[in-house]
Amino acid sequence: MKVVIAMDSFKGSLSSMAAGRAAREGVLRACPNAEVIVRPLADGGEGTVDALVEGLNGQMASVQVTGPLGAPVESHYGILADGVAVMEMASACGLTLVPLERRDPRLTTTYGLGEMILDALERGCRSFIIGIGGSATNDGGIGMLSALGVRFLTAAGACAGMDGKAAARVEKIDVSHADPRLAQCSFRIACDVESPLCGPSGASHVYGMQKGATPEIAAELDAGLAHFAAVVRKTLGKDMADQAGAGAAGGLGYGFASFLPAELVPGTALVLDAIHLEEDFAGADFAITGEGCLDFQTAMGKAPSGVARLARQCGVITLAFAGTVGQGAAAVHQSGVDAYFPILQAPSTRAEAMDTKCAYQNLAASVEQVFRLIAAERAR
Repeated sequence: MKVVIAMDSFKGSLSSMAAGRAAREGVLRACPNAEVIVRPLADGGEGTVDALVEGLNGQMASVQVTGPLGAPVESHYGILADGVAVMEMASACGLTLVPLERRDPRLTTTYGLGEMILDALERGCRSFIIGIGGSATNDGGIGMLSALGVRFLTAAGACAGMDGKAAARVEKIDVSHADPRLAQCSFRIACDVESPLCGPSGASHVYGMQKGATPEIAAELDAGLAHFAAVVRKTLGKDMADQAGAGAAGGLGYGFASFLPAELVPGTALVLDAIHLEEDFAGADFAITGEGCLDFQTAMGKAPSGVARLARQCGVITLAFAGTVGQGAAAVHQSGVDAYFPILQAPSTRAEAMDTKCAYQNLAASVEQVFRLIAAERAR
């Protein structure tokens, strides 16, 4: 019997790999001779770096960069065993780095993300996986690209700036000073946002409010990004403003797509490709996935449903385990989950259930009982 495990984290309780190890323990208690493979799982958002570094034998790297408001911040990213750099832009310019009373997307910058990329280049990385959720910014990627050597100038030849207001000032773009190592790179951007750069469904109007914009500020920023896109189109001959995902992270998706060898990819699909899960499914009998709370949202593109869809395509039965099962959980059957199971073994408080040791034991015990049933049926 071959079993492939790819569990999402049980937030506040078990990491992706800890959950995977618990599930493996349960399988092996019931089926000691089973071949069990454990892979990390994430959706490209928060926790992706930690999951991939832990699950793929990577290392963490730390670097001080320019934060979203210009002050230094300590950021971190991962370097996997194959040299791929894995980053979350929020580590350098995320919304949580900006106090509530100082949130204004006209004043924030993605410059720190560019500095993170430079640090990885210095360490020899040429392939990047970057999650761009949770941003505090609306600069169209100008800050990041400035750190990488691209010059954004006013009509008079002065620096147009590196924050959200810069886009409206840009009249000239000089890419001749961009870091030459970028031509050797590939960037896969975890992006689950389909918004274009501008307009009512664009970066500024849809996401600007949560970053501190008023409707008037959002309109100002939207006009600035439209102007910026026109200059890019005239200067570089690229028209990426309407590409799905261009509006992600305040236009950072647009900056990647227009200036760098980058591909915008749904986060879960990107992670599944990075861990080579389809290869693991070859010859597998069962896939095990799950997360802390399994409900109707799980079926709406979350990581466990991505595992289940891929498993179904490969002819593999998928079993899901969850800390709790919520409203509408049956929808996961449509995404490929053949059966799901809550792991609680006895009545408990939320705090007791989320205790790391308790959650680990509950998950291992639940998986063990399901696989004892499978083993008994196979032995008939």
